[in-house]
Amino acid sequence: MTETANIMCIKWGTLFGPEYVNRLYSGVRRNLKRPIRFMCMTEHAEGLHPDIEVLDLPVEPFAEPMNAALAVANRQGAMRKVSLFRPGLVPDLDGPVLGFDLDVVITGDLEPIWSMKPGRICMRHDWTEKRKGRPTGHGSVFRFDPAVHGFLFGDLAANPYEEVEKARGSEQRYTSHKGMDNACFSYIPETQVVSFKYDCNPFPTNYLRPPTLPTDARVVCFHGRPKMTDALVGYTGSFIRYAKRCDWLTDHWITQSAEDLGGDWA
Repeated sequence: MTETANIMCIKWGTLFGPEYVNRLYSGVRRNLKRPIRFMCMTEHAEGLHPDIEVLDLPVEPFAEPMNAALAVANRQGAMRKVSLFRPGLVPDLDGPVLGFDLDVVITGDLEPIWSMKPGRICMRHDWTEKRKGRPTGHGSVFRFDPAVHGFLFGDLAANPYEEVEKARGSEQRYTSHKGMDNACFSYIPETQVVSFKYDCNPFPTNYLRPPTLPTDARVVCFHGRPKMTDALVGYTGSFIRYAKRCDWLTDHWITQSAEDLGGDWA
């Protein structure tokens, strides 16, 4: 029997509407040739596709000292994603979890990311951190196993202020460095998880041509600006980040999702 892929995301607050979750769900199921179990942790479940399993967004018992450290780092709310790491969060969950931020679009086969390096925490090397010679992973795509990597939640629960302070308020720094400290971290290949602003629309060629989709890209991350909604129509908010209209984003993120789920859900 083919293993089911456990997929998780988190939607807290109102910055992202339910269409972001629905389109992510569609992109994942269109690009994994196996059954998927798609879960969204949120306090706003309205508008989510009925096949999406809703997980309550908790207030962790260590929230107060964690938030105090985040306030010092000026990163308020930045580590809500750690609730996904809680062992036993989903009682009948079996096996690893592939997690995504909502500001990504799925553009290719996810099987190599899902199946790579069993038993290890996997993230892409962060673009800025790599340029600065630091090893931190990027948090938009992450794979872990709650049964194997319980320290991701346990260490923070035991010493929330100290762990947040050490990570300088960065969830992706905390997650990737914990994996490295426990000798169970691997980088997702950089050609498979790409940056819209660095890999698809780099300055100065962004003035000469529309954004391009790299051949091997499976996930495109929209960190910083332009955001996905900016790139759909073209972006003029920054000299360096200028972007022409991105038609392939419309296709992968909206058109194919609408064909898959129906227009009411995408």
